[in-house]
Order: sequence, then C-alpha cells, then structure tokens
Amino acid sequence: MGRFVSPSIEHFDRLRQPLTEGERMVFDLFNETLAPEWEIYIQPHLNGLRPDFVLMNPAVGIAVFEVKDWNLDAMRYWVQERPGRAPRLYACDGRKEFSVQNQNPVEKIYRYKQEIHELYCPRLDGKAGFATITAGIIFPFANTAAVHELLRPCLDYRGMLGWPQYNPVSGAEAIAENKVNLVFPESRRSTSRFMSDEQADDMRNWLIEPDFSATQRKPIELDTTQRSYVTSRTQSGYRRIKGPAGSGKSLILGARAAQLLGEGKEVLVVTFNITLLHYLMDVAVRWPNSKGRTRQGVTWLNFHAWCKRVCLDSDHEKEYLDLWRGAEEERRDEDNVLRFRLPALVGSCIDSDADEMVQRYDAVLVDEGQDFLPSWWNVLRKVCRDGGEMLLVADATQDVYGTAHSWTDEAMTGAGFPGGRWAELQTCYRLPPSALKVARDFASQYLPPDTVDLPNGPQGELDLYPCALRWVQTSPVRAVEICLEEILQMAPRATDAILAIPDITFLTGSQKMGASVVNALGSKGVNAVHTYSADKKESRRRKMGFYMGDARVKATTLHSFKGWESRAIVIFVGEKTGGQTLALIYAGLTRLKRHEEGSFLTVVSCAGDLVEFGRSWDTYEER
Repeated sequence: MGRFVSPSIEHFDRLRQPLTEGERMVFDLFNETLAPEWEIYIQPHLNGLRPDFVLMNPAVGIAVFEVKDWNLDAMRYWVQERPGRAPRLYACDGRKEFSVQNQNPVEKIYRYKQEIHELYCPRLDGKAGFATITAGIIFPFANTAAVHELLRPCLDYRGMLGWPQYNPVSGAEAIAENKVNLVFPESRRSTSRFMSDEQADDMRNWLIEPDFSATQRKPIELDTTQRSYVTSRTQSGYRRIKGPAGSGKSLILGARAAQLLGEGKEVLVVTFNITLLHYLMDVAVRWPNSKGRTRQGVTWLNFHAWCKRVCLDSDHEKEYLDLWRGAEEERRDEDNVLRFRLPALVGSCIDSDADEMVQRYDAVLVDEGQDFLPSWWNVLRKVCRDGGEMLLVADATQDVYGTAHSWTDEAMTGAGFPGGRWAELQTCYRLPPSALKVARDFASQYLPPDTVDLPNGPQGELDLYPCALRWVQTSPVRAVEICLEEILQMAPRATDAILAIPDITFLTGSQKMGASVVNALGSKGVNAVHTYSADKKESRRRKMGFYMGDARVKATTLHSFKGWESRAIVIFVGEKTGGQTLALIYAGLTRLKRHEEGSFLTVVSCAGDLVEFGRSWDTYEER
C-alpha cells in the first residue's frame, strides 16, 4: 500500500513555503521508516496554526512535530523561568539579547496537542484520548543532550517530562542514524483502543491540503480565445471584454498583467473591491512569464486608493482632506465624494501635473468594470502613456452597485473605444454543471433581462464534477444558529471526499450578520479570517488582510467576494430581496468552483420570495 502524503512529494519544490534542509531530512526519515499506514501532512492548515508535520494512522493515533533548524552553537540560547507563568526562551547573537518565545517549540507543540484533542478530534475519549496524540520536537542540527538541557524548564512547566514517549525531544544523532524510534517512539504501536476511523475522518478535514493551496502551484489553463487576449493587443491598445461569471475574465486580466510585466512594461491593475486584488495577484503569479515578480512589479490598487495616491503624489493632500470634511457623517455626501467629487479632483490633479509627479503606466487594466462609472475610467486613461494599453473586463449580470447601465454606447465611444462589439467570452469553466443550471435559472427568473449574460458550460462536456446543492429555509431568529450548523457540518457531510476546513467560505450581504456568525464560530473554537467590522477603517484593514491562503475558515461579504471562487460556500440570504440584492445573490451563487472530488454550496435563506426557487434544489429543508 502506498503512503498518503499531502501535499504530494512531486510538489515539494513548488511549495509556497519551501521545506528547510532540516524539514526535508525529517520528512525523509518518516517516509523511509514509518509503516505505510502512517499518513504524512506537511505544513497543514490547522485553524490558523501551521505545524511542520502531522502524522496520522487511523489504527494508532496522531503525531505533531515542530522542527527547528537551529544551530545551538551559532547563538547563545537560554530559558528564563517565571513563577506561575510559562518560562521564556531568549537568544543572543553576540550583540544584543532578544526574546524568541514566539518560536519556542515547547509552547507550539503544547498548543497543537491541546487543540487537536479539544477541537479537531472531538470524539477522542477524554484525558485517555491524549495518549493517541504525540507532540514532538526535532532539532536536526543540534546535540540531543544540549536540546534537552535548554528546553527542560519549558517541558517541566507543561508537564511533559513525565511522559517522554508522548513528548519526544530528539536531535541530530537520531536523524543521522535514521532512528525513528527515538524521534517518534509511539510509531512502534500497531493499534490503539482510543483511535478509530471516525476520529481519523474528523482530523483529515483539518489536515488535507486546501484546494486554494494546490491551485497556486498550477499554471493558468486557458482556451485558445482566452490565451489570444493575454498574448496580444488591439491596434488602438483599447480592449473591452465581457462574459458571464466563471468565463475567465479575471484570469485573462491577471495573466495579461504578468505578460506585460515580462515584456518590461509598467502596469497598473485597478479594481473596485479591495479584496479582489489578492485574487488577481494569486492569478498573475501563475502565468509562466511572471518570473515570480508580479506582486512587486505590478501596481495593484483599488480605485479609491489610487485616487488618494494621486492626490498625495501631486501635492493636493489638503484638497483631498477637504473633500471629506463632514462627508463621513452623512452617507449621501460620502457617496457623492466617492462617485463624483474625488474622481473630478484626481482628473484636475493629473491635468495640472506638468512635472509628472503622478506615476504614468504603459498599461492600465480594470477588473469588474461594471462596478465603475465611465468617468472613473476616463480619469484612469489620463495616466496611460501614449501608445499604451487599456483593458476593461465586465459582467453586467453582476451589477451589484447599479452602475452597469452607465455604460451606454455613447459612453463607450467617449471612453476611447472605437465602434464595434465587445470581445465576448461565453463559456463558463468555473461552475460545476448542476450549479451552472441553478445560476442560469436564478438569473432568468430574478434579474433584469437587459443585463443578463447567462453562463454556458463547455460544449459536449461530461458531468465529471460532483456538486452538493443544499437550500435551508429558516427564520431570522434562528439564522445565526443555522448558519453555524451548516458551516460546521459541511465537511462531515462530504462523505465521498475530504473537504479541507479552510476551503469553506461564508458569505452574506450584512456586516452585522457576518460578525455574529464569526463570533458563533469562535465560541466553538473555529477561527475565521473575515472582513466584518462596523468601523470602516477596521473593515478596510481586514479587507487588505483577506486572502484565500490564510489557514482559517473564510468569511466576508458578497460584495467583497465578487470575482473570487471557492470549492465550498455557505451563503446567507436575509428577508429582503431587491434589485441589487438579487444581483448579489447571483454573484454569490456563481462563486462556486468545480472540483473533481466535489463542490459544496449551501444557501441559508430567510427570504420568502425565494422559497419556490429553493424547493428546486437537490436538498431542501425548512428549519
């Protein structure tokens, strides 16, 4: 029987965080000496924690290891004991002393063991279940006796000295001599009465590499039409592309940015949503011409952040600040500033910029163009160099801000586009076929026909992508409770596949509802990276830190997830449904990503208007 390794060995040279020399030595030891029933997980996503290795044997138990490549002779290390508190680990490099407590391996394995027992394997039998969990420390380049001497106070404080078989500490000798029994004494067991297949299933959902991590190692796959847009430009330099959700618009834009960077061009990528920038950056780095420089080499900004930068660069900070005086207290005034007054100020700053203090670019690329007003686009044109390139991609079906109707034929002509049609993408490669049908049905029933661009699947495609579609109708009183249950049950329900917990994404249009669900998850010990906050500055800060590579459950608004994709989604829909709310729901439905081992979409709805639509789903419940 072959051993299960996640990520697989052939992908080791493409890990986002490459294995250190010591970690590779430890992996080789485990892989060469452990029984094949032991599964090996490298840097798994554990609810925000990232241990170096987790080993699991469904018949025996679980082991978590922290590996330190430290040379104890290169720096002086010592431990300072503190009465009633955890000892602190310090180091000195010969010039200054500093704390390395945040890297203390004893504290790390103590936390890993506690959380594995309490959260990841809830069916383990009380304190006795601790015997199934080994928490070890490995120093591949340090003498074992020296490591023990250094860490003894820390191990003593955490009660680990009395149970060395469950808390092994090993050094260079064990690794050099290939003695896995010293590194992992419990590996000699063949059975444990405390471990079972069910407990192993509980754990695998936390250990398996998430889909988003695996995707980051794969080059972008494009069809012939998509690739032609990435590798060419029009004679005028202006190109507009439209297409339904999942047709590859963002892939084209991200790849085009990387392609132009590889040609030595200066590129500006602009979005309306802050969070979308992270997705585009992840796309761009997967294009072969990127050479790994896209995050630094391309300028990635949301439109209003770019506006602020222009004002500051052109020495118009005072005028920028004057726009906001009193506006933030009155929503209508704030909208007026964002939509009209700020772009007008930026235009005048650029027009009067004789010294070219404002950065100009060889190419300006705009994603989710239906969220932009034509006047914003025309301001961006001012920083595109003569003979440069302007790219606009859009999907009017996802008109969640009511701006798509601004793009009339007359507006297009005034935006620099010559006569003629949009370049159109028609094939949706993102959605699994059953979810594609649901999205089409929703758009046909609830969205204005003049803006609808229905997605179509690849012609003649076989349905090789399983998809679990679930609709739960409930009341506002139970909404948070039901959302929590659906999130927590999504992975266990995926009985025919292993669904990584960090792949699960929760979406809602309400900041308040989102925060309530995140708090409910926290009460169960499940951490989430989210964008919810009543404070606008804090919400913006959270959006800047929101990305799919985070090791936690994802939670954000439907607005902020537009343009993204996920294999597993729970969407909450409130009681009220209006034009833009329906467009938001459609955007949420189309975020689902196909996967060979299954995709999962659950809608928790309080909207009475959508009950009949929900009844058409594979699974419908009223709770």
